Amino acid sequence: MLVVTIFSGLIVFGMAFALFYKAWPILSTHPIGELLLSSSWRPTRGEFGLYPFIMGTLWVTILAMVLATPLCLLTSVYLAEYAPSRVRGIIKPMIDLLAGIPSVVYGMWGVLLVVPLIRDYVAPLVGATTTGYSVLAGGIVLAIMVFPIIISVSEEVIRAVPHEIREASFALGATKWQTVKHVVLRSSFPGIIAATILGFSRAFGETMAVLMVVGNVSKAPSSLFAPAYPLPALIANNYGEMLSVPLYDSALLLSALILLLVVLFFNVMARIVLSKIKKGFAIG
Repeated sequence: MLVVTIFSGLIVFGMAFALFYKAWPILSTHPIGELLLSSSWRPTRGEFGLYPFIMGTLWVTILAMVLATPLCLLTSVYLAEYAPSRVRGIIKPMIDLLAGIPSVVYGMWGVLLVVPLIRDYVAPLVGATTTGYSVLAGGIVLAIMVFPIIISVSEEVIRAVPHEIREASFALGATKWQTVKHVVLRSSFPGIIAATILGFSRAFGETMAVLMVVGNVSKAPSSLFAPAYPLPALIANNYGEMLSVPLYDSALLLSALILLLVVLFFNVMARIVLSKIKKGFAIG
């Protein structure tokens, strides 16, 4: 069992090593600064600038987190502090069900509903012109996809705050909302940040749903209504094609390595914060 457990834990390092090995040819021939900061993506000319794809990933992910975080926090507070057990028993499984829906279903939903909504109503409202396939469409779809992660973790963190702290606040004359705002949320704030980080890492690597609604234009987006081309979509759309072009597959695998390292970093940070929260509650 120990051997199997160690093997399971080392898989991620094996993946990182394999990606680094495959990405080494382009790293050895092109400066890393050129690869990350150049906007020129012309594989047939040996130009592999990843800047537009990195910016597309950041635009969509940050927008998704800006949309998702307030809604998830309010939902978590309601479920943990205000919702009757019957209401919570109905809503919680429905939210958890969102995590099991395939990403391609989210993508189809985005194509059928979100894209036309942005094209026909939202963009004209602000005087913009767009096909609907944009950063905004990707951000909305991605925000809904990270709801289950942020809500579930945030709710558990809020519910983990000891009842003695709440009772002490009530004993001092604080109202329910004052207790939640100044005591419960303050105590659980690091855990909520960890939940947001987990949601961010989930959003950063999402592929299929974003690929279907974001437009896939290899140019750094300039507005919410502009199309984008995130790194996961670049890999999914192009790997297996044009492999006769020198260093093309190496550039795509470098993109995968960047994604893996970013997601790994944020997951580790979230786990560290959550473990500290649990230790703090245990000591308290």
